[in-house]
Amino acid sequence: MKEAVVSDSTCLIGLERVGKLDILPALFAPVIIPPEVEREFGGKFAWLQIENLKNNLLATALQMVVDAGEAEAIALASERNCLLISDDKQARAAAKRLGVTVIGTVGVLVRAKPNGIITELKPILDNLESNNFFISRALREEALKIVKE
Repeated sequence: MKEAVVSDSTCLIGLERVGKLDILPALFAPVIIPPEVEREFGGKFAWLQIENLKNNLLATALQMVVDAGEAEAIALASERNCLLISDDKQARAAAKRLGVTVIGTVGVLVRAKPNGIITELKPILDNLESNNFFISRALREEALKIVKE
C-alpha cells in the first residue's frame, strides 16, 4: 500500500519541468494538494487530488511565516496526519514544529531509485538544477551517496 502525501507547489513544478512528475503517483497515493497549491501549480492530473482544509485557522496563522500555498499544504498534511513534500526551509521548520513529517523533492527522488521508478539520480538532479531548481552541494552529495552514485 502506498503512503498518502500532501505536496506544495515547488516539487510539482520542479518535477514537471524535467518531465518526471510521474514519479509522485508511482511512489505515493493519494497525492493531495490544497486549492492554493492547485492555483500556483496550474496543472491538472487524474492522480492529483485537490482537497479543501477542514479548518482554515492554522493555514491563516502559518501565512505569517510562509506563503499561502505552503501554509495550506502544511495545514492539510497536519489535518490528514500524512507526509508533506516541501523544499522551503521555513515551511519545513513550521511543519516539523507541528509534528508533520517532511520530505523534499530530492528525498522523493532518493526514494524512487530503490523502488525502480528511476534508474539514475544524477541526471535528474542535473536537469533540475539546469531548470533553476536550487539544490545545495551538501544535499546533492548526500543524495548521491545514499543511492550509491
